[in-house]
Order: sequence, then C-alpha cells, then structure tokens
Amino acid sequence: MPLVPRRTLLAALPASTLAVRTGGPAHAGSRPRPTAPPAGPVLAALSRAARPLRSVEPHGNLADLRPLGAAIGRSAVVGLGEAAHGARELFTLKHRVFRHLVEERGFTTFALEVSWVAGLRINDYVRHGVGEPQAIMAEEFADGKWPWNVREYLDLLTWMRAYNLRHPRRQVQFMGNDMAYPRIADILFDRVLGYVAEHHPALRREFDGLYRELRAHADESDFQALPQRERRRLAHQARHAVARLAGLRPDGTRPAYAWTVQHARVVAQTATLLSHDLGDAAQIPEAMRYRDELMARNTAWWHRQTGHRVLLSAHDGHTAYETYSPAQYPVTQGAYLRKLLGRDYVGVGTTFGHGAAVFPDDDGVWRTERFGRPAPGSSEETLDRVADAVGGPAFLLDPRSAPAAAREWLEARRPTRYVGPPGDPYRPYGLARGHDLLIHVHRLRAARPLV
Repeated sequence: MPLVPRRTLLAALPASTLAVRTGGPAHAGSRPRPTAPPAGPVLAALSRAARPLRSVEPHGNLADLRPLGAAIGRSAVVGLGEAAHGARELFTLKHRVFRHLVEERGFTTFALEVSWVAGLRINDYVRHGVGEPQAIMAEEFADGKWPWNVREYLDLLTWMRAYNLRHPRRQVQFMGNDMAYPRIADILFDRVLGYVAEHHPALRREFDGLYRELRAHADESDFQALPQRERRRLAHQARHAVARLAGLRPDGTRPAYAWTVQHARVVAQTATLLSHDLGDAAQIPEAMRYRDELMARNTAWWHRQTGHRVLLSAHDGHTAYETYSPAQYPVTQGAYLRKLLGRDYVGVGTTFGHGAAVFPDDDGVWRTERFGRPAPGSSEETLDRVADAVGGPAFLLDPRSAPAAAREWLEARRPTRYVGPPGDPYRPYGLARGHDLLIHVHRLRAARPLV
C-alpha cells in the first residue's frame, strides 16, 4: 500500500494496498540477485510436504481443506494473508477457507481490515438482512481507494446471509477490525452518549464536553486540517473518555457496557492515529505501527467478547509475525496478535507465481497490475516449481511438520515478492519466520469491480 497520503489520509490507511503501476508491459519489478536453485532433495522435500488444493473457488467439495483445518487445530483466530490486494483467486480462496472453517471447525466471524463502522453495517446485513449489500459496499468502499468493492466480496456477504437464514441459532458474523474512517460516524458518538445518558446521567455533560470538538471535526480531512497540537489534544480527550467509561460500574447488561467501551475505544483509536502528521515521512512508521496494534487489539477484543473463532483477512504484511518492510511497518498485526493470544493465533501467508490484480487509483479508476514469472532465485520461483510437481491451482505447506530440508529452506531469508509500498517488490524474507502455514497459488486474475 502506498506509504504517503494520496489526496487524503484515507489512501494511506490500508497500509498494504497494491501500489498500481499503470501502463507498460507485464513485469516482475526489479530483480534480486539470483541465487542457486534449490538442490533436488530440497525440491523433493517441499513437494512431499505440499498438500494440493482441488480449487480456490468457494463452491464444491471442501474436503481438500481438511489438512488446513487440522494444522489450525484449536486456534481461535486465524490470520489469512494475501500477497496482493485485488486478486480474484486470493479473495475466493478466503471465501472457500471461511466456508470450511464454519462448516467443520466452528468458526463464526469473518474479520476484514475495514472500518469498524463498515463492519457494523455489514454485520447488520448478514445477521438481520438490514440494507442491501451492494449499496452498503458502494457507500463504504467505492471512494476510489479500496479494493473491496468487488464481486468476490459481494458473493461472500450474500453467502453469509444465506447461511444465517438456514442456521438462525448459529449465525456467522462480519467484523471490520480497523479504526473509523473516513468519518467517525455519528453512530459511535450516539451509542456512547446514549449509554451514558441512560445509565450515568450525571456524567452526560462531561462526555458531551469531551466529544463536542471531536464530533465537529469528525471527517478525517477536517480533522487533519487542524494543527497537530489540537489533534493531539482532541485525541487525549477521546482516550480520557475511554478511561472514564472503563472506570464505571457496568450498569445495565454487561454486553451493552462492553460494547459501549469498545465504541469509545474506536473513536479514540481514530483520533490518535489521525493525530500523527502523515505528511511527515518520519511519523508514518509510528502511525502504521499503531494501526497494526489497534487492529490486533480490536480483533482480540471481538474474540474475547463474543467467544467466536475468527478468520481474519488482511495483507500478508499485516498477518505475518515478521514485517516485510521494517522501515515502514515496524511491528505487524500478526506479532501483536501472537502477543495478545499466544498460540490461539495462527498466521497463514500466501504467495503466487504470476498473474494480475486490480486496484482503484487516486481518481477512482480501476487499474490492472500484471505480474510476470517470479524472479530467479526468489521464493516464488521455487514454490512455482513445486506447483508444477504436485499439480492443481494451489497447495498448502505446513513448515512446522515439513521434512527438515524443506523446513530449513522455508526458514532461510531469500528474495520474496512483497506487493505493497512503491519500491523493490522483492524483499529478503524467511517465509516460515513470518507465517505458520503457507498457501501458494499458481496464477492470479484480477478481481471483478462492482462498477
């Protein structure tokens, strides 16, 4: 994802989005220094460890995903990364994996790196049929900056709604685990202030004062126009509101109280992140570190509050334990989730051979990025050779149980494709250091925009 804001802060927030390069032939970016191809025993060990997938489409028999379910075990949160936003096969793979985890492993929440408020709106649709999904997606995602307004995600949401109609006592849910943008929606202020007015009326005036200025500058562009000192002051007030709520007795039902505190927490998270100067390159790493932390904390809160097992969808750069880009994203969401949840978090990374992905540019025009064959000496070059050996559109690797030669190869740092911020698309990376499990997809196609 682009590191500096485009027209507004919004474009800087999804910190792993595809940096679209328009025009020109298909390319693989700058080439890393070639390394010797793996010896026969390494390739043979990787091929023995690979579990081929019959399909990456969400329909049909899902039995080929049972090795994935077994490798996940009893973990409560599974982070399924994507090597590039905007690729059809990576989106449909997530839909397919979620179906399997729901039907055979008891998972009930699909979490995505989108606004907390977008998640609330989509969850109302998948649970209660409130609204029309394509209209909600258009309002939340079709502002020319996000890759989610595509047919593949619409298919996922309509499947979730249909599942809930068939299983009213065991519903699946949708969560947005990010802060609130492009606006701190009135629904968050209203829910916090409404709870305070009903259960702690003596504090209503205090909370009105804490939120008054922030609510007046709730649009991110308006908030960003304030001097940084003012933004920091308003962020401090928002955090103080969370502390005040957290110190109160949970009058009424405990769930209502817990959700109120969380809504206030999201308001504070948003103000805190926006208090950074994202026009200053020196402040961006800390802002992006904070964003990964807040997404991890929101996900862990959801799991603990609901008791749900969660499939978390985000870029590989978020779900991994080790960052692909230390200077830009110092600590990942995956690292925070491992700290918060321990072995209850499992990270699944994805890689790919070649193909295409799509992403809207600054003007909202969808552009296609094409990727050539993997660079010589890269991780993907070898994994594509494994794909040729085992067949099928994709395969699963579990480095933890792989033969020693395969495990050592997966742990070693070598050029690995990272489709994110502009710059060299290959970074030195040890795949088994960053991910518990890996899924390699041979070929990608561009997702299908809903415009």
